[in-house]
Amino acid sequence: MINIEIDGKQIQTENGSTVIEAAHSAGITIPHFCYHKKLSIAANCRMCLVQVEKAPKPLPACATPVAEGMKVYTHSEQAVKAQKGVMEFLLINHPLDCPICDQGGECTLQDMSIGYGGGHSRYHEEKRMVLSKDIGPLVSAEEMSRCINCTRCVRFGQEIGGQMELGQAFRGEHAEIMSFVSGAVESELSGNMIDLCPVGALTSKPFRYKARSWELSRRRSVSAHDSLGSSLAVQTKNNRVLRVLPIENDDINECWLSDKDRFAYEGLNTADRLTKPMIKQDGKWLEVEWQVALEYAANGLRQISNGAGAEQVGALATANSTLEELYLLQKLVRGIGSQNVDFRLRQSDFSTDGKQQGAPWLGMSIADVSRTDRFLIVGSFLRKDHPLLAARLRQAVKKGAQVNVIHSVDDDLLMKVANKAIVAPDSMVEILTQVSKALTAEKQGQSASGEAGAIAKSLASGQRVAVFLGNFAQQHPQAAQLQALAQQIAALSNGKFGFLGEAANSVGGYLAQATPGAKGLNADSMLASPRKAYMLLNVEPELDCANPQQAVAAVRSADTVIVLSAYKHQAMDYADVLLPIAPFTETSGTFVSTEGRVQSFKGAVKPLGEARPAWKVLRVLGNLLKVEGFDQDTSEAVRDEALHGVDVATKLNNAIGGVEVKAAPSANGLQRVSDVPIYATDAVVRRSAPLQATADAAMPQAWLHGEELKKLGVQAGATVKISQGQGSASLVAAADDKLPRGVVRVAAGHAATAALGAMFGTITVERA
Repeated sequence: MINIEIDGKQIQTENGSTVIEAAHSAGITIPHFCYHKKLSIAANCRMCLVQVEKAPKPLPACATPVAEGMKVYTHSEQAVKAQKGVMEFLLINHPLDCPICDQGGECTLQDMSIGYGGGHSRYHEEKRMVLSKDIGPLVSAEEMSRCINCTRCVRFGQEIGGQMELGQAFRGEHAEIMSFVSGAVESELSGNMIDLCPVGALTSKPFRYKARSWELSRRRSVSAHDSLGSSLAVQTKNNRVLRVLPIENDDINECWLSDKDRFAYEGLNTADRLTKPMIKQDGKWLEVEWQVALEYAANGLRQISNGAGAEQVGALATANSTLEELYLLQKLVRGIGSQNVDFRLRQSDFSTDGKQQGAPWLGMSIADVSRTDRFLIVGSFLRKDHPLLAARLRQAVKKGAQVNVIHSVDDDLLMKVANKAIVAPDSMVEILTQVSKALTAEKQGQSASGEAGAIAKSLASGQRVAVFLGNFAQQHPQAAQLQALAQQIAALSNGKFGFLGEAANSVGGYLAQATPGAKGLNADSMLASPRKAYMLLNVEPELDCANPQQAVAAVRSADTVIVLSAYKHQAMDYADVLLPIAPFTETSGTFVSTEGRVQSFKGAVKPLGEARPAWKVLRVLGNLLKVEGFDQDTSEAVRDEALHGVDVATKLNNAIGGVEVKAAPSANGLQRVSDVPIYATDAVVRRSAPLQATADAAMPQAWLHGEELKKLGVQAGATVKISQGQGSASLVAAADDKLPRGVVRVAAGHAATAALGAMFGTITVERA
């Protein structure tokens, strides 16, 4: 540690830190624009000039390293004169249009100018003009004349986002920030540039001109989309969500937020919001009172369970539902005598049921990911499935960590990948087996060759190793074998093994017991052998299930389908009752993140129309069906009951036993490789217009290796007919020579591909 003095205050700080870091740690404010604790030092705004004893002129606090015995003055006459001089220069060209600027009220320049700006300007020449730029549907760059060239947005793209999408061109007074390469900012983390901009140059396009910051009410909440459990603030006005911003939490999301979490709120108040209970009579939909709809639903369930038997009732929910909703759903289903309840809708291998020792989780804290030095990522579309986790890995790689990848696609992770094995889905078990054998050999001082050998060598050389299974691996038809092998590899390398959870409550679903009992049917079995009655909680079967073809056929054949949803959707074709429930901003509840962190939140606005929190709807259904234990008054009471006697830390356990590892039979024909696009993961995100206007939400294409296209006699850009099971889809063919031979990459969870079959399996491609 080093001893320095700032404004007469004795401070101890770490060797290598800068004056501004030392000052901030001691609670001393130094004005600044370009400095940000998560970004590299640029020292180009000069606002943080301070006086250092024995230095001939003021020095920038952000770029001046501390030295033993250093004396710093942040508010001396020399320092304040320098700071005021910088502010005068900044305001020379800045358009003083605060009344119409979207940043008004939360603008760093505006705040600083009160303390350091003059009452009038000595500059009478014309101000410079910088033309507006269109950089996409999320970030507005309409007023680039306001830009003070702090380059925070540029550095964020390079250092955190992993790609330089914005850059500074020209010099002097002609310098301006502009987009390069594609002309648009397409990063899945682009919204953070809005938070970083200290002036009104980059603002939120969807929020533009909607409200002033002081008019907004703020409510703390939790991410309802990916499994990280990011801390966020929901900002509202007139009972409407107008903005979502990150809350700094170094243990989870640091000070960042993914665009999915930031802009999904735009899907909350769409035209297809379900605001009144509806029942279908004689093929026509009627809006009815809650009592009528609930009694109709309860009666339908009662008739099926009394007549055909309770085992003919099945319940499906998404992993974006809250802990309370999932708990009451399974309690209701079990209360009427059925064990058929499941939230793992995109899973296809359930052979670990009964063998899994606890709830599958990350296997470590999110913060520990930054401290890990060797990674093996198996079957994960990491950048799109877990944007903020990918950003953490990116920082770890810069510090010397090595990332190894086993997958069926070779997407650019925007970081250095040490080794990768890109194989067809049916070869994933084989490649993991080879890595396990190579690791055993490595332990005995022998080296294996090839991709598996290189991965084993990398893992064996690490001090802190992590093996993660991504969404693709968890949805794989041989998921249990992949899990057993990954567990084995982690043990051989003395590392941790974990799951990258798919959705907000992937862990919570297990804690809520929303999985079938020993005699119950899992999600796949419930749809493969259709039930007479289904309860669907937040589910759109054609988009949320592993096999949409099978799912839609099953619900269409049922006698009674009760849908609890925030939206009218394709359910209008097959449902009997539509019960309007509140999305996460309109209800209170709990999510359990992939690291096992239990986080409760309150609703930010009142439910729209006659929508009600799903836990209340399920509680009343329980009363109508005379099931015991449905007398909770608050969501907290439901949460406490669900977690009563549950030690979450001991419940989290990835270990399985008794799984026999054997090679998959070779596929005949092309194998389907499916990803769920980042903005197609759940009902709210799918309806957010700004997110659906991004490049990531473009129409899915059929991606094949160039040689496969040649074999089919198809040119890239031509339309092909994709057939699977009983359905087909017409998509544009595209070439990707980084794909393995014998596969076709076709997205799932999208309306364009909803007619196709399972996310894995053989698929036919022919010229349209």
